[in-house]
Formats: sequence, C-alpha cells, structure tokens
Amino acid sequence: MISRRLFLLELLVLLASCQDQTSSVSGKLIVGLVSYGDGISSISELENFKNYLSEQLKTIIELEPAFNEIKAIEQIQKQVWALVFAPPGLAAIAISKSGYLPLFPLEGISNLRSVIVVLDNSPIRQLKDLSGKVISLGENGSATGYYLPIYNLYGTTLAEVRIASTPKTVLESIAKQEVVAGALSKAEFERYRSDFPETKFRILYIDPHNIPSGAILVSPQIERNQLEQIRQVMKAASPDIAQSAGYITNGNVPDYKYMIQVVERVMPIAQKISQKPAPLY
Repeated sequence: MISRRLFLLELLVLLASCQDQTSSVSGKLIVGLVSYGDGISSISELENFKNYLSEQLKTIIELEPAFNEIKAIEQIQKQVWALVFAPPGLAAIAISKSGYLPLFPLEGISNLRSVIVVLDNSPIRQLKDLSGKVISLGENGSATGYYLPIYNLYGTTLAEVRIASTPKTVLESIAKQEVVAGALSKAEFERYRSDFPETKFRILYIDPHNIPSGAILVSPQIERNQLEQIRQVMKAASPDIAQSAGYITNGNVPDYKYMIQVVERVMPIAQKISQKPAPLY
C-alpha cells in the first residue's frame, strides 16, 4: 500500500514537472523595440514576424514599443523583454548590464557616426568652446546622441544639458537658439536638416569611431533549449519576413566592445548630467 502511494506521489510530481516545462516554452514572449531612430522597425512592420514566430514556437508573441530609450532600459533591467530590437547604444547597455545576448544584426545604417551640430554662424569652433554653454543631448541609451557626445566632452563643465526626446527635437532646439549645440547621428542630421529650410547648421565635431548597427537581443532568462529554438526559427524565416522585421538572418553579430567601454566610462559621469552647471568628469 505504501509503495503504491509513493508511486502515485512520484507520478504526480512528474506530471507537475512536465506541466511546468510546457508552460515555460508555450508561455507569452514579449518583444520590445524602440519606435524610432537607427533603422528600428515599427509595430506594423513587425506584424508578419510576430505571427510567424508565434506559429512556429506555438507561443503568444506580444510586441511592446518604447517611445524612448529610458523606457526601454527600464524594461530590459526588469527582464520584461524576451527579445529586443535594440539600437547600438541600447544593445551595449543590455549586454553589459543585464546579460542579454545578441542573436542577429539589424538592417539599416551600419557604421553610424555621432556628430555635434551648431548654427552655421555660431562662434563655437571646437569642443572646449562649449564650456559654460547649454547643449542638447538625446535620450539615455542613444549611442550617437547621448553616450558618445558625453564621452567626447569629458572634462567640460556645461551650463546645462537638456535632453531631447527625438533627434529632430535636437535640431529644433538649436534652430530656436534654445541651446548652442546638440548631438545626434550624422544620418539623422542629414535626414532632418531639410525640415528647417530657414536655418543653416554646421557640424562642429564628428566622432572618429564607426558605431555598429543594432541587433536583436535575447534575455538571459530564456532557457537554453528555447533560445536555440528561437534562433533556428528566426534564421529559417523567409526573406520577406526577415526583411520586413529588419534583421539579417546570415549576418555576423556586431562587435559592441568599444561601445560597452564607452558606456562603462560614461555612466558614472552621466549621474551629474542634470546638475546646473553639469560637470562632465
């Protein structure tokens, strides 16, 4: 009688274990993305990818956009996002601080360059001339608009740093002379400068480093077998699905070593960014 009870108990434990494993594979996966900048896909462009992934993995896939990098960082730190369509700065943070792993490179602009822009008639001629001035930066998490300009301005004390929600807003604040300079990517500068036909801008500084493209990252919370299943399914996607989602199935994962070094250097400095004046050291 006792052995029969033990057998039934072991059977119940085994069934519960199998049920737990099934729920972990078939549970909901949240795919996060930043909704603008650096070639990141929009929700509508990811719809076919979502349906394909859901069908192949037999899992509910939910798309969750973040409208700025700050919100994206919060979700990554909380490990809410199983997969992330991450621009380079966000990718460096997620990899170095939260243990995310890169799976595939994103399409779009590779070798991004960070620029600091001023008005064409500005007396500012070099970076040290920005000392004591008000400048505009992108959101925390942006490689070209936040981390690299802070890195390049190390040792400077600024009167104030104003954070702009979009690259276009950076140029707008310069055009309105609310700030004397602003940072964004060279590609974004070329894209949005035509929106200000009455204003002539000038590039004050171009960072010499080429920034890698973004990547699709996977959370360290994803179990290894499921990770490999996700990788295989994404790699086997049709060209139409992969292209609409904006990733390259046979591309090499970007090297974020330099960006991670920049992030590590900047993060302690960035704690002072809201001070007036703002000492960048």
